[in-house]
Order: sequence, then structure tokens, then C-alpha cells
Amino acid sequence: MSINKISSKDSGNKNTAELRHMYEECTLCPRKCHADRTKAVGFCGARSRPRLAKAMLHKWEEPCIAGTRGSGAIFFSGCTLKCIYCQNFDISHDNFGADIDAERLADIVLELQDSGAQTVEFITGTQFIPDIIYALDKVKHKLDIPTVFNCGGYESEDSIKLLDGYIDVYLPDIKYFSDELAFKYSGAPHYFETAAAAVHEMIRQTGKPQFGDDGIMTKGVIIRHLVLPNCRHDSIRIMEELAAGFDKDSFLISLMSQYTPFYKAKEIKELSRRLTSLEYDSVLRRVEELGFNGFMQEKSSAKEEYTPVFDLSGVVD
Repeated sequence: MSINKISSKDSGNKNTAELRHMYEECTLCPRKCHADRTKAVGFCGARSRPRLAKAMLHKWEEPCIAGTRGSGAIFFSGCTLKCIYCQNFDISHDNFGADIDAERLADIVLELQDSGAQTVEFITGTQFIPDIIYALDKVKHKLDIPTVFNCGGYESEDSIKLLDGYIDVYLPDIKYFSDELAFKYSGAPHYFETAAAAVHEMIRQTGKPQFGDDGIMTKGVIIRHLVLPNCRHDSIRIMEELAAGFDKDSFLISLMSQYTPFYKAKEIKELSRRLTSLEYDSVLRRVEELGFNGFMQEKSSAKEEYTPVFDLSGVVD
């Protein structure tokens, strides 16, 4: 199957003024902090201009996202989650990056396509959804690679609906089933039910996974899950809930073993070590028993050198 025209090409332009107004009393994420981000930062740490830390060809994503040449990864600064083990804490928590406008974001999308990217990937961009939509409206007639929205799963269903017709592939995390763990490690109340509702909307938009002749996903949802130390039972519960609540053919699972104690996790006993083979293998066995399709990581993926260096490359002219 050849790659069809991206769905966003058939959508009408969103009302720019209406989109920009969303920053003035922000409810883009489940926090609904109502901050006027034209004047101050919201819960996410972001104001009303897109802030980027890096734009690059990223070859370490799932094969159907990265292909052989890499995904065109756009790393946004700020985050709607507060994960104490975040490997990208310098941009998610410390907000390192450079402010740009939506026109520059549109240019970056095309520059990544021109550099050989097989997908264009918006990474942790929930806080800038209005500008992502604006940028895609500017370039959709020139874009012939799939668009990917890579997010932490803790998403507002209404905000995901805004992306209908703009995003071809969703790449959400589902991090926790336990409310206690979600609040303790990410400060996110009602995490699983919120993430599950968002994923239902993502699947509604994309349908079952579809692939081009080159193996690149052209439509669909991949649910990522990072197994954490001492949390394997919660991971298994997530898989069982997904099996009970979703058609297993409607998405792929990407089970990750790359946990490394970054940021505040180094100071917390239960998170201060890497994952054991027993922990990861027990979750993987349950994934296989439940009949999911998707991807698994080898334990060798847990290396700090796989974390990008955020140096504004590809962001500023």
C-alpha cells in the first residue's frame, strides 16, 4: 500500500483567532489551570508562543515511525505532567528552549521532510496544540509524510478532538493504572481513566493501524508503556485493562524497558535503580498472553546516550 495523502490535507483551516484565544484561559490539558498564558505561564510552564528545544532526525523510535532515515522529531519545551523520573527534565521541567512563532514551526516541519524524515513527530506538544494546528494548516498542501503526535497520555479528550484531521498517528504513553502511583510520580490525578478516554478518541479518529509499502505507519495508534522498577504489577494491570476495554486490533503496544533513574528518581529508593529482567519479562509475558501486537525493547535500550542533547539544533535559523 502506498502512502495516501495525509488526512489533514482534506480538513478545512481552523479559525486562527479562536485557536489563539485558547491560550487566554487555558484548558488544553486535564489540569484546566485557566491561566492567561499570554501574560504568565500555565501549569505546563509554557506561555503562548511555541518553545522548542530541538528538531532532528530521530532514529530511535519504533521502526514504523522512524523507518530507515528517522522521524522528523520536534521537541517542545514544558509539559503537562510532572514525572519525577523524566529523561528530558531539562526541557519538560526546566523549560530549556527557544521561543518561535507558528510560521517558523511550519518551516521546521517542511525542513524535516526535506531532510529525509519519514514521519514528522510532535513530541510533548499538548500545550501548543493551537500553533501545531496553525502550522499544519500552512504546510498541509506540501506535506506527504504522516504526522505523529507523541504525548504522555494525560490528555484532554476535547483537545485531542481539535487534532482530528491533522494527526495521522498517535503515540501516547499509558504510564499507570494506580491513582496512587500516578499522583506520587507524575502529580496526575485520575490518570488512567483520563488517558483511556483520550486513547478512545485517538482510535476513533485513526481507525485500525495502516502501513505503507515501506513499513511506515500511515494511520493508527501505538500505546507506549515504560515499565518502572517495583511497578510490574501495575504494568500488568494496565495491559489487562486495555485488553478488557479496547479492541486489541485497534492499536499496537510498545513495551519499553529503557527506564534509567533520571532527575529526582535518583533520590527515591524504589526508583533509583534500573529495571530487572524479571520485572520486564513478567510484563512481556502477560502482553503475549493477552494477544497484543506491537513492539518490545531489549534491555540494552536503557542507556543514557539514547537521550538527545537539547541544543536548539534545527530550531533557530
